[in-house]
Amino acid sequence: MDLVLDILGTVATQFQSPTLAFLMGGMLIAAMGSKLEIPAPVYSMVVTLLLLKVGLSAGISVREADLGDLLLPALGAMGLGIGIVLLGGATLARMRGVPHADGMATVGLFGAVSASTLAAGMVMLEDAGVAYEGFIGALYPFMDVAALVTAIVLGRMALARSAHGAGGGTMVLGGSGGGGGGAGEPGLIRRILVDTLRSPAISALVLGLVLGLLARPDPVYETFYEPIFRGLLSILMLIMGMEAWARLSELSKVAHAYLAYGLLAPVLHGLMGLAVGVGLHHATGFSGGGVVLLAVMAASSSDISGPPTMRGALPEANPSAYVGTSTGIGTPVAILCIPLFMAIVDAWIGL
Repeated sequence: MDLVLDILGTVATQFQSPTLAFLMGGMLIAAMGSKLEIPAPVYSMVVTLLLLKVGLSAGISVREADLGDLLLPALGAMGLGIGIVLLGGATLARMRGVPHADGMATVGLFGAVSASTLAAGMVMLEDAGVAYEGFIGALYPFMDVAALVTAIVLGRMALARSAHGAGGGTMVLGGSGGGGGGAGEPGLIRRILVDTLRSPAISALVLGLVLGLLARPDPVYETFYEPIFRGLLSILMLIMGMEAWARLSELSKVAHAYLAYGLLAPVLHGLMGLAVGVGLHHATGFSGGGVVLLAVMAASSSDISGPPTMRGALPEANPSAYVGTSTGIGTPVAILCIPLFMAIVDAWIGL
């Protein structure tokens, strides 16, 4: 009974969080027929500022970490982010009735990291007196960016295949050679990758990451970007909520697929993170606390960097699918799994 009450309490807390509360608010006013509109230039500015902030924060974290100690864990985090997206692309995105863009946007958020879930894991470890590496916070941009870029590239490739599908063409990797045939375009995958990296969303994220890493933007970050961040995020969620209501009917026949994914994916992804973390433990002496937090990052789903990135780079995807599944279902499940991950690591290698 206590477990059921804990689950209900965690879900209720998530619905009260600014991310989901403003999303639901946008859906509510759209359902009431409100004429509220956020001008497109305002939306573009909000997304740009949000992603610059996320990138700056990540770059500063990486800059302050010990790069020697960070190398192998960072590669492990990147591999986890990409692996989670590839697994989701082979499961959720291929389920009957699930639009591929919606599926890839959803798995992209699940491959990325929730800073709030990571913070919850840190607090639980500290309360239990368990130590972990100081550079753990610097791992999240590696998993985050790898997962988001992979999901966007695969989503855009699927859309390109759909656009060319009538001709039965084949995409090829080459630059200008033949072999595409029909509707296929030589170099299509390379062009999609380049276009993704040049897109406004990814460009802003990567620019912030580079500036945070190579420059000293701390004063402007602390006095401008950090104070306005939550307010800007609430505006974005309001916009996405209004759009989600307009497209909610698209989910009626496949809601069970997102529900099943949201419930099962955090557990499976967390176990993948545990496996990678234990490998790092044997290779580098990575601590038990670090293994737990790597599992927490893998189990979490992005509620900050992911939504604006997907909205900007994969606008065809339905936000009611990817935000609702990640924040409404995935985040509570991931938080509830933290004690499980701690118990497994304690039994496996010790905390």
